[in-house]
Amino acid sequence: MDTMTNVAKSTGELHGKVALVTGGSRGIGAATALRLAREGADVAVTHVNGEAAAQDVVRAVAALGRRAVALRADLADAQEAAGAVERTVEALGGLDVLVNNGGVGLLGPLDGISVADLDRVLAVNVRGAFLTSRAAAARMTEGGRIITVGSCMAQRVPGPGGTLYAMSKAALVGLTRALARELGGRGITANIVHPGPIDTDMNPADGPYAAGQAALTALGRFGTAAEVAGTVAHLASAAYVTGAEFAVDGGHAA
Repeated sequence: MDTMTNVAKSTGELHGKVALVTGGSRGIGAATALRLAREGADVAVTHVNGEAAAQDVVRAVAALGRRAVALRADLADAQEAAGAVERTVEALGGLDVLVNNGGVGLLGPLDGISVADLDRVLAVNVRGAFLTSRAAAARMTEGGRIITVGSCMAQRVPGPGGTLYAMSKAALVGLTRALARELGGRGITANIVHPGPIDTDMNPADGPYAAGQAALTALGRFGTAAEVAGTVAHLASAAYVTGAEFAVDGGHAA
């Protein structure tokens, strides 16, 4: 799916806001960056090895009349994770919306997961989200938004092989609820979105395992990155929603 097509003029819902989308060079992250830009936000996106794709997102955001910057940041590195927030503030003048989208997936039998696998997944998916959220909270004023991308597997694990990934995504639910309580007094919200099977380069709707994944949903199909981005954009402007989970999964958890 090409997230760079069908761009529309900004609707202004987030006019003047600055957003940081981790893992924003492709898939859900890229679609989210573009949707936030359509709503009027300036956007920073992080990537690890996707410089060309990240620059495509920057150009697409610029075509919408918004400022954008691509930042290389490995969320497994504590300094780089927190540093992405500081670099966003330096480049765009502040931070109002953080989308914790960056993550890694590793599926396989329990006895095949190495300690190195465990450390890498938890470092990116959990520690990285914690550190970026903490750094963002220090920079945000009233009206700040922290939106984390979880997974349908945090709500329902339909089969074997997902122990490590599901654990890492379930941890983000606790992080989100605690952030909501910790930051609510400052007018900052925290919510989590759980995508189901989504048509991306990493998990295409015509891939070898797609039919089985689609069959697990009530709608019988894959979702699109734009459909997830729509929910993220809503939460970016919603003032009285916090500590909540939102399934964008086609009924995977129904």
